[in-house]
Amino acid sequence: MRHVHVEHVMGTAVSLDVRGAAPARARAATDRLVAWLHDADARFSPYRDDSEIVRIDRGELDVADASPDVREILDRCERLRAQTGGAFDARARGRLDPSALVKGWAAQRGADLLAAAGLTDFCLNAGGDCAVRGGALPHDAWRIGIRHPRDPQAIARAFALTDAAVATSGLYERGDHLVDPATGAAPEGVLSVTVVGPDLGLADAYSTAAFALGPAGPEWTLGLSADGYEAMTVLAPDRVLLTPGFPPAVA
Repeated sequence: MRHVHVEHVMGTAVSLDVRGAAPARARAATDRLVAWLHDADARFSPYRDDSEIVRIDRGELDVADASPDVREILDRCERLRAQTGGAFDARARGRLDPSALVKGWAAQRGADLLAAAGLTDFCLNAGGDCAVRGGALPHDAWRIGIRHPRDPQAIARAFALTDAAVATSGLYERGDHLVDPATGAAPEGVLSVTVVGPDLGLADAYSTAAFALGPAGPEWTLGLSADGYEAMTVLAPDRVLLTPGFPPAVA
């Protein structure tokens, strides 16, 4: 049995592929997921005038009076800024925008909701960043393809994944939206960074930070392995660097 749903939320398409679950259970879990994603978008969107993030940025809402989730995210953003030496910065473009953490965090929380609802085999894809559980039945794992940063019709690497998350940062989808906070410009020499690990929120944030570090990013990602995260960096023109534990390629 298979259940597929696509929802447009958080400025992107979020798709869910469920395998092996009873239709009624899959639909009920999907409804919970959709409600959660829209709730997160309403509070965290940097484009909605009434979101908590925008109200904080305008000085209309004190962080202390924000919802617990918003306070948690802003605290995590500050810890990530310190951990990455400023490469991850929720104010990299001047205004408050924690989207580089929020999208992955919200999707990870959504995946946890699906698992709590009894789903064991699914792939949740939020704009290309994925959280997977179990396998793509009848297969025992999900096959993940990372788009080639220069060729939209090509795959830079494919690998099998189960019970993990994968996030990629690059300039090929939305233009120069990823910047080095120190310069305010897109870093030169790096085309994309993919991070695989147990939590999609951190994988998303780490890939953003590693990309912002430019050519220095691959060395920085070596330090992530101790926490269970591995990285693949594509440098210009087409040089690929992998941390030692990055998943092996499959055909």
